[in-house]
Amino acid sequence: MGDYNGIGPEVAAKSLLKIDTKASTPVWIGTPSVLDKVIAQYGLPLLYHLASDIYDIKEQHVNLLPLQSGHQEAVISYGTVSGLAGALAMKSIEFTTELCMNRTVSAMVTSPISKEALSLASCRFPGHTEYLASLTGSKEVLMILTSDRLTVALCTIHLPLKNVAGQITDEVLTRNLTLFMNSLKKDLGIESPTIAVLALNPHAGDGGILGTEETDLIRPALQKLNDKATRFEGPFPADGFFASAAYENYDGIFAMYHDQGLIPFKMLSFGGGVNFTAGLPIIRTSPDHGTAFGIAGKGTADSSSFLEAYHLALKMVLNRNSFHQ
Repeated sequence: MGDYNGIGPEVAAKSLLKIDTKASTPVWIGTPSVLDKVIAQYGLPLLYHLASDIYDIKEQHVNLLPLQSGHQEAVISYGTVSGLAGALAMKSIEFTTELCMNRTVSAMVTSPISKEALSLASCRFPGHTEYLASLTGSKEVLMILTSDRLTVALCTIHLPLKNVAGQITDEVLTRNLTLFMNSLKKDLGIESPTIAVLALNPHAGDGGILGTEETDLIRPALQKLNDKATRFEGPFPADGFFASAAYENYDGIFAMYHDQGLIPFKMLSFGGGVNFTAGLPIIRTSPDHGTAFGIAGKGTADSSSFLEAYHLALKMVLNRNSFHQ
């Protein structure tokens, strides 16, 4: 469900109208009044089966599975930050994760959440990636965004910029680069991927004048991994790398921090990007945008990224099944 005061329910409902239910059975998990309001408000011709429990799911139909009983009803106020909305978003994530972990459902697509609303609901996690890692007991996870133009992984995620350099160690680099390589193979079906690694500092440190992380950490890590017959190149100065369209020559791009990777990704993907979490025992995808409180309730939200997230989840299910055979 995500944060119901944002555009999540709207883009999900619009996407559900376009999903081929003969190829997969979608199950929207959340508070029925939220989806009902969106359907009525925008006059969407969306019909769904209201399941009494997970065993009442109707195959080849759109289904709505309510949160388990005992939760307060949603109080919808578009564009506002609410602790109740944060709490119910958390409950929907927890419930869906449980269903994924016991293999009752094959994958989850998460609608956007508000970090501020989560904080009001006493959630200590800054985002989906960290929360899902905790719920699944996963110690090694990686945030990846992909579109038909490029795929970007983030070495560090939700950190103040001043803390980024201190978090990049040989252990972190080796772990995350390996996660990225394995995910490109297992989740995206790329048999022999090549990965470009971006520098942390401007001009890749300029020979140590602007920083030594490239010579002291990044290059040695790449040399070590390449000795194991993997294909990593870099570190490349980020500005020139994207300005020259060098990203077109690689299956994946490994960025050192959040904005370094996400600004070019979102500019190049035009709303068609998808966020997914590598390293989890379950499949989780998400649209590449946030709650968009500024346009919530207006009916103008573009559902293309959410629909792409659903299709990627389905593709990942098939790829993982094929990978393990």
